[in-house]
Order: sequence, then C-alpha cells, then structure tokens
Amino acid sequence: MAQPLTLFGAAQRAMSAQLVRMNAAASNLANAGTVSGSEAEAYRPIRTVFAAELDNASGLSTVRVGGMMRENAAPVKSYQPDHPLADAEGNVWTAPVDENAEMVEMLDASRQYQNLVEALSTAKQLMLETLRMK
Repeated sequence: MAQPLTLFGAAQRAMSAQLVRMNAAASNLANAGTVSGSEAEAYRPIRTVFAAELDNASGLSTVRVGGMMRENAAPVKSYQPDHPLADAEGNVWTAPVDENAEMVEMLDASRQYQNLVEALSTAKQLMLETLRMK
C-alpha cells in the first residue's frame, strides 16, 4: 500500500514539474533561429502539459507532468538561395520561437520553483520550532 502524500512529497512533485517546464523553455531558446530546408523539418517549440493529481489518502492535490507537446506555430519562410539548406526554390524555414516569451516562461518557472523551496524551508522551520517546544 502506498504511503499518503506529505507536504514534502507534494512540493517535490511540483518542483520536478517546474524543472521540466524550465528545461522545455531552455530547449526552445537553444533552437531559436535554427533553419531547415523544409517546413516539415523545422523545429517547433515544445510545451509542458501539466495534470492535477489528487491523493485520496491524504487529501492533498499535486501536479505531475502529463506530457510534452509541440506547438502548431508555422515556421517562418524566407528566401535565401545562397543558404546551404535552401530547397530547390531557394527557401529556408526558421524555427518560430519567440525568445521573449521563452524568457518569461523560464522566469515564471524559476520563481515557482523558488516559492516551493521557500515553502519547504518555512515548513521545516515550523517543525523544528514545534519540536523545541516539547
């Protein structure tokens, strides 16, 4: 039988989910500006899909990574006949990554992670203070 979910377990799951979110944004940033020789081969940004999960034993709700999905954003087509990846018509496709949006995504995930660390630190301090009172 599985143990009931604790505050620390719930925070750990949420921190893991934010780390996956941050890694997805980093991957998108790393591929910003990449070009390919066809629209089908062009990099498309990835997004983390979260899912809520309820632990019936403890009544705590937490988050888990439900999966990863590619955005349907269309690559940017540009005419560059001298580019080594240009197709027969001289076109290349650039990844449709918005660097500003990805930085906001990374900052938000980082702040959420920091908030969880602070919540765990506060819970630990409260537990230590409770033990000292005995």
